[in-house]
Amino acid sequence: MTLYSTKNSILTFALVLLGTCSLSAQKKVADVISKLDKQSESYGAIAQEIWTLAEMGYQEEKSSALLQKTLSDAGFKIEKGVAGIPTAFMAEYGNGSPIIAIMGEYDALPGLSQEAVAEKKSAGKVAGHACGHHLFGTASTAAAISVKDWMTANKAKGTVRFYGTPAEEGGSGKVYMVRAGLFDDVDIALHWHPGSQNAASAGAALANKSAKFRFYGISAHAAGAPQMGRSSLDGVEAMNMMVNMMREHIPEDARIHYVITDGGKAPNVVPDFAEVYYYSRHKKRDVVIDIFDRIVKAAEGAAMGTGTTMDYEMIGGTHELLPNLTLQKLMHDNLSKVGGIEYSAEEKTFADKIAVSLGYEAADLGIAKNIQPYKTEAKAYGSTDVGDVSFTVPTVGMSTATWVPGTAAHSWQAVAAGGTSIGTKGMMVAAKTLTMTTIELLKNKDLVSKAKTEFIERRGADFKYIPLLGDRKPALDYRN
Repeated sequence: MTLYSTKNSILTFALVLLGTCSLSAQKKVADVISKLDKQSESYGAIAQEIWTLAEMGYQEEKSSALLQKTLSDAGFKIEKGVAGIPTAFMAEYGNGSPIIAIMGEYDALPGLSQEAVAEKKSAGKVAGHACGHHLFGTASTAAAISVKDWMTANKAKGTVRFYGTPAEEGGSGKVYMVRAGLFDDVDIALHWHPGSQNAASAGAALANKSAKFRFYGISAHAAGAPQMGRSSLDGVEAMNMMVNMMREHIPEDARIHYVITDGGKAPNVVPDFAEVYYYSRHKKRDVVIDIFDRIVKAAEGAAMGTGTTMDYEMIGGTHELLPNLTLQKLMHDNLSKVGGIEYSAEEKTFADKIAVSLGYEAADLGIAKNIQPYKTEAKAYGSTDVGDVSFTVPTVGMSTATWVPGTAAHSWQAVAAGGTSIGTKGMMVAAKTLTMTTIELLKNKDLVSKAKTEFIERRGADFKYIPLLGDRKPALDYRN
């Protein structure tokens, strides 16, 4: 049961939202929100098609094409393949300022194939939507179209621009779009993310640099002529040992992760190639840069000590997230007006089974129904390429309960719930909140100006954007 369950509640909400606007304009906003409710099934079908496709970063050809067609059919002008990325695009409606950007993602994660059932059961695919980006891209698309409908009904000035942003999962897709200047003329940028609760407090994210370190040795028979060989795997292991010792001498809230992506093919062959993939993270990008440079030194020393050679390829790099409380409070207020979701009996049965798999006795559905209290600070855990956008333009985000409460991202439980009506309900809460927030920003230039003032104060007037991944081209084959 949402705020918009009856015509009377729709009109009441419109009065609150628009204040002194004319009654006809109020009805038009109410109509837009009511239309979103009626379109829940159709947008849910779009999201589920992307969920089924489960295309990984920079490979989202069909998912991107589906969202492009949806926006094009709604009257948006499409620009394909932006920033040198085939699956990235922009869709625009309107003209003039303010220009409000709504971002949407649609990439899946490798190795998390899962059916939409409350037990771990592979769907037989190479990837799954364990971060809910099928919902992310679809809700943002729905919001952009709803804003367009409102603009058309009111002959409103301004521009709504949808950004189709691929490869958030390790590919830093938005960084290339920021670097290409695609956000330079934007006034405000909005985003959201699937989650296990409804919240629009100030967000946080860790800055991140990642690279693949490749060691080259000399192949030989490991038993018959070991003296002739130089093991590339020795280089990787020596690097890992030094980096692990380095952990004692970095800030305690920093993070370093690695995985050996290629360690050789047979024990009796001295491997002449090996590769290890590293992440370094911290809440401040300057610390990340320092840690990453030390990781490079460890790799160089490992190569020297093992008689191998080494090179490395930057894979990703993102800034931390810059908050904007002016925008954040606005989005929180709108999310509070929309409210959370109610589970059906069938959904509750599903949720309880998921909760048991997570170690709980039953699902706490009050978390899905309620809105989390507003907070002005947050602790950062993961990373997102939204960080680079937030240092380019005032940016605001939120999360909604698209997963069973207690579910962690990047889990089979997240994939499963995202493939059900639970995910669709949470997605539509996001679509409504994004719609309402964007309309307010289009109507209120003073609010836009206030957000920009805070943005400059937090970022610094002399700030110069330097992408952490350098000048490399988009890593379209970064998973290989």
